Amino acid sequence: MLEASFREYLFKFKFPAGTSRGTLHEKKSWFLILKKEAVIGVGECSLIPGLSPEDKSNYAEKLADLCEYINKGNNPLEFNLKEYPSIGFGLEIALKDIETGGKRVLYPSEFTNGKHGIPINGLIWMGSKEFMKEQVKNKIKTGFTCLKLKIGALDFSSENEFLSEIRKEFPGLEIRLDANGGFNHTDALYKLNQLSKYRVHSLEQPINPGNYDLMAEICEKSPIPIALDEELIGISNIEEKRKLLKTINPTFIILKPSLIGGIKMTKEWINLAEETGIGWWVTSALESNIGLNAIAQWVYTLNTIVVQGLGTGQLYENNINSPLVIKSESLWHKPGINWDLKAIL
Repeated sequence: MLEASFREYLFKFKFPAGTSRGTLHEKKSWFLILKKEAVIGVGECSLIPGLSPEDKSNYAEKLADLCEYINKGNNPLEFNLKEYPSIGFGLEIALKDIETGGKRVLYPSEFTNGKHGIPINGLIWMGSKEFMKEQVKNKIKTGFTCLKLKIGALDFSSENEFLSEIRKEFPGLEIRLDANGGFNHTDALYKLNQLSKYRVHSLEQPINPGNYDLMAEICEKSPIPIALDEELIGISNIEEKRKLLKTINPTFIILKPSLIGGIKMTKEWINLAEETGIGWWVTSALESNIGLNAIAQWVYTLNTIVVQGLGTGQLYENNINSPLVIKSESLWHKPGINWDLKAIL
């Protein structure tokens, strides 16, 4: 019989992390802890205020209800978590951890045995032009050839100047942009045309989600390939997913398991995208090393050569010590490094 409990934990950022929704200094996660005899499974429920659909005051109560349900001997998979995708993700990986022996090796592979890494993009946080340029140079110095830049912190002309300078200095760099829905409906195509001068690989979520017709027009007319991100959040019905992809027809979708219901739901999006020739990659969503570990191990099993967005494991000064290491432009799992779960168990 399973025993369940949970633990709240506050992560502290190493630096103020600028986003279009404000600057982050700290972030909470909740760890779902399952026990079956001597085996302990750990899952992370990672909530992003203002973005996660279950950003509600009763989040901890829902976790408590889930634990009570499990402790009464019920099947945890029958507990309704439709409106709580991050808890669904945490439960999914905790159960997988139990199933595989409680060692945090959920999907054994050449990645978990330390023989292969996963290529990832470097993430550039919003801030002053000088701060962003310093980040770019540091990432390139450490070996990154693909960077994701969040835009919207500066006025548009300054951002153009910044991108022009970066492109001139680093002509071979792959640049991914993320607007986080920050463009207006009236200026999106103008801005996309301006930004296309810098040979941009893709741009995430130019306008706020929910306007399928306008997003479809932007995808059709944009000189930069468009990727959907926030547009996917809150959609669980497979026919609604299919309709979204068919109507908007983006070049890419970007998948965050914590925000869309876990690994099973992420795989559903991938299958639908591949049916229609839409590209994809997977991105972590400010999880600690617990969540990142599960996502990375699973992604490796998909045998994709596309650069993934799994570089957020080094954000926190009090992260969970783990075998995950970033070397050059890849995420590695080093079996010789042990997990340290004292802070959450």
